[in-house]
Amino acid sequence: MTTQLASTTVSGAALLPHDLSPWAMFLSADAVVQTVMLGLAAASVVTWSVWLAKTIELYRSRRRARSLLVCLEGSRGLVDAVKTVAAVGPETVLVRAAMAEARLSAGLPPDGVKERVASKLERLEAAAGRRMAMGIGILATIGSVAPFVGLFGTVWGIMNSFVGISKAQTTNLAVVAPGIAEALLATAIGLIAAIPAVVIYNAFARSIAGYKATLSDVSSEVLRIVSRDLDRNMLSLHEAAE
Repeated sequence: MTTQLASTTVSGAALLPHDLSPWAMFLSADAVVQTVMLGLAAASVVTWSVWLAKTIELYRSRRRARSLLVCLEGSRGLVDAVKTVAAVGPETVLVRAAMAEARLSAGLPPDGVKERVASKLERLEAAAGRRMAMGIGILATIGSVAPFVGLFGTVWGIMNSFVGISKAQTTNLAVVAPGIAEALLATAIGLIAAIPAVVIYNAFARSIAGYKATLSDVSSEVLRIVSRDLDRNMLSLHEAAE
């Protein structure tokens, strides 16, 4: 009896991997579980790549928009604004679009000019917001899907563990534990991929909202400059008529 028990213990211990580190568990996992882990690791790499790229893009864009706003606040008119902000960055398309519309509407009633400029600026704001939001949707997808993918890997691994128990005809923990540990590792990797993705997505959503607010301030300042120019021109016409 003692010999059989010792034999069972030795055979159970032989089934344990030499190393229970995450890397060793990955190497000894089932092919399906390994595929799940690799997919989740790739999703994590995508998350941090998007974070790095979008952080740089948002930082530069918000800084350009704030610089543009400062330049516009010191401009006396639309022509002066175009000259002043010529080297600020892509956000100057708002000023150039207002100038183009003002030139096309020369001689027309001021109210119509303001309305057309406002409509143009609104469309440009929306386009800039959509362009800035490109690429962050994948973060929401990873954040919502990764835990379930990891759970699938866990379920698959536990099923394999039960099959191993059935074949070994033993409930020895030494036989069961490695497979369950490998299965749970898939869930852990899923959470490691999902949690940063959700946090980064929410942070980007707030940053993009702030960028849109700054662009809205820029548009409002451009409209004030356009209105000032139109009123100045109307005043000049009235003075000339008198």
